[in-house]
Amino acid sequence: QVQLVESGGGLVQPGGSLRLSCAASGFIFSNYGMRWYRQAPGKERELVAGITNAGGSTNYADSVKGRFTISRDDAKNTVYLRMNVLKPEDTAVYYCNARRLMQNYWGQGTQVTVSS
Repeated sequence: QVQLVESGGGLVQPGGSLRLSCAASGFIFSNYGMRWYRQAPGKERELVAGITNAGGSTNYADSVKGRFTISRDDAKNTVYLRMNVLKPEDTAVYYCNARRLMQNYWGQGTQVTVSS
């Protein structure tokens, strides 16, 4: 059974940091590109960051470049999103995604709220 379980969300003040984790099981994690998406209330889901299998390449939304870092640990079947200098507009539910060819898996999401 495929599972993607996000954790690490919460309430943080503007300028603060969080690290999200996504633990994967039920598939060969190292074969999959991994992505973080987010969806704010009333908005469409948007791609935040991605990392290829083997971690050879990463990409980021312009809005998070220089503040967020995606990484993966294939030994732990886990992908991370380090978020620094958080802003109120980063408030959203963050989703982990695994994709390979026609296979596309999603986690349930973790809430990140940036507020003073």
